[in-house]
Amino acid sequence: MEKELIVEFDPQALSERPDPYPIFAELRENHPVHYSPERDLWVVSRYDDVRKVLLDAETFASGKGTVPTGFVAVKPMLITQDPPYHTHLRSAVHLAFTPRRMAKLDAFIRRVTRELLDAIDPKSETDLFEALTDPLPVAVITELLGIGFEDRRTFSHYAGAVIHADRAHGPSAAEGIEWIYRYLERVLPEREANPGDDLVSRLLHPGPGEPKLTHDEVVGFSALLLMAGTETTTNALGNAIVVLHERPEIRARLAANPAGIPRAVEECLRFESPVPGLSRVTTRDVEFHGRKIPEGARVHMAFAAANRDERMFPNGESFEPDRTPNAHLAFSLGIHFCLGASLARAELKIALEELLARHPGYQVFPERGKRLRSDAARGFSFLPCVAAP
Repeated sequence: MEKELIVEFDPQALSERPDPYPIFAELRENHPVHYSPERDLWVVSRYDDVRKVLLDAETFASGKGTVPTGFVAVKPMLITQDPPYHTHLRSAVHLAFTPRRMAKLDAFIRRVTRELLDAIDPKSETDLFEALTDPLPVAVITELLGIGFEDRRTFSHYAGAVIHADRAHGPSAAEGIEWIYRYLERVLPEREANPGDDLVSRLLHPGPGEPKLTHDEVVGFSALLLMAGTETTTNALGNAIVVLHERPEIRARLAANPAGIPRAVEECLRFESPVPGLSRVTTRDVEFHGRKIPEGARVHMAFAAANRDERMFPNGESFEPDRTPNAHLAFSLGIHFCLGASLARAELKIALEELLARHPGYQVFPERGKRLRSDAARGFSFLPCVAAP
């Protein structure tokens, strides 16, 4: 019989903790396959086990939702589809993520970052979520898609509702995604009639011999990109800023030598995974560490635990900015590997370069910030900061 966990596994509660990692370590070392009856989840937490689930899409399916609450999108979304339909969708959208299109965004990312930093009063306390970590990814994704929001705060309000679990003062997940769908339905006819060089136009007007998506498929993919492409980068950037604040020697070294920032970005993604876990549903009985997981069970992959597994990462509980190799799972793996990973990396690299160049001694106050309550996100929705203390 399995020994009892000190604290019952609840991804939402863990996402709010300043330091959930002792619980993840206990899971990984003493409960590598843990069943949570309260959430009806089988949790795998060691790197090799999580990797096995990610690479076996036939046994561990995404079609019934990818978070513990079982969110299933109304429109087709890559993250909630299985082969062969997933293969069709990914082959179509993959062609639109060309290196040329991604590279063209670098100058845009740097310009927007500088404009956002220009607007911060360096002597006054600022909410860094509102000033930088939220508006930058929203600006980048809307530029990529070729759409624009008159009110970024309204978009963030609804997009966040899909991923966050705190429903007390905002829309439900269903209301959030319906708002995004309605917005896209207003935008797409213009792109269908007058295509440009943006991603939505490329999806609506594929080249000769390329897969063609339906209208609903374009809406579904665009909605996914708007949510995951903004939320994950927002959380990763906020987490990275806090991690470096807590290690002033490392922060000073990176400010003096920005060439080290790309590796530090990878270590930030490993050390504070912006997506601490996702789930799949088994299509047959499987066994891990002598425990049988039945067909139809929801298996939760604890990325936050796997990314600190010392079997894969020596001194995994320590932040080592020059760590190499660094095969973390922050962007997933296999057929569901994040299409926007290179874009997120570019945003993190450029944002940290600009922040450290301008305010190398910034101070944040995470203890007074507000952490997200979420099944599938770890980050801040409020992060007090004084840029030049």
